[in-house]
Amino acid sequence: MTAGRATVGRMMLHICCAPDATVPMRELRAEGWEVSGFFYGSNIHPREEYLRRLAALHTLRDCESVPVVEAPYLPRGWFDRMAGLMEEPEGGSRCTACFALQLEAAALEARRRGYGRLCSSLTTSPHKDVPRILRLGEEICGWHGLDWEPRVWRKNDGFLRSLKLSREMGLYRQNYCGCLPSLLGRGARSRPAAAVSP
Repeated sequence: MTAGRATVGRMMLHICCAPDATVPMRELRAEGWEVSGFFYGSNIHPREEYLRRLAALHTLRDCESVPVVEAPYLPRGWFDRMAGLMEEPEGGSRCTACFALQLEAAALEARRRGYGRLCSSLTTSPHKDVPRILRLGEEICGWHGLDWEPRVWRKNDGFLRSLKLSREMGLYRQNYCGCLPSLLGRGARSRPAAAVSP
């Protein structure tokens, strides 16, 4: 944020991953928002992958000097919430449930910390269903008395800019969404069974 500029408000930014958060974090702060990040990573498997993404988040946090709240890593809870959905195709109802779980956690944290507005970095990726994310965000914020910021960060070359910023910061970029079904669907080269069990 530019020195001396008054803030326009407080914004909680739900962070799906560090690379996708680069553009929203920069743009919101440039607009004058007091931004705090929130990262829910219990959907990420295996744990080693979660730790790589967490390290990238710490790099982003330090580069941008933005506080970030990290939800506890509780993959068993994620598996419990996805019961009956693990065989769903990528992009189907499991993804809807996972997005909702992440946004719900972010909304609760925003309320706890007195942030009246919530946004998400999920709309940076060209692989995500933007209308679904915007609908879920609006609905969940409505339940919690928050204002939803319906930004589509991949617009105006947002995704390409996120790639450039990620390279500049040396951020790790993953090659799958994060969940076990998306990992298995990618056919990762070395995947010991013990490493991907819930």
